[in-house]
Amino acid sequence: MMLMDQNNPKARITVIDDERELVATIKEFLESRDYEISFAYGGESGLDVIKKEKPDIIILDITMPDMDGRDVLISLKKEIDPELQNIPVIMLTGKGEQFDRDYGIELGAYEYLSKPYDSHRLLRQVSRIMDKKRRGEI
Repeated sequence: MMLMDQNNPKARITVIDDERELVATIKEFLESRDYEISFAYGGESGLDVIKKEKPDIIILDITMPDMDGRDVLISLKKEIDPELQNIPVIMLTGKGEQFDRDYGIELGAYEYLSKPYDSHRLLRQVSRIMDKKRRGEI
């Protein structure tokens, strides 16, 4: 996990989504706010990136060709390493029905945002999660 101090209070975030343009947009937006971004374009490669990077936050799509985002979330919550189990996940997906939201939260997602998304709302969610992490609430 990234050490957070007064000089470097920003987080490492992993974005997992098969929409390459969306990943690039999120990456650029968050990097411009001093967040460190890693990414993957599929669920299986996303799990590899998470295990390697141990990010502070994961932004995860549901619908991907190789491994559904819900399956990624289930895999993380079953992970033996508590550092991986407890990473807050923001589901960012086109599946915006209440059932999908409820199911995502039930599986362990921390937040759930629908596409098309508001980048400033995403930033507020990331900031709120990092504030809670700094206070030891997560």
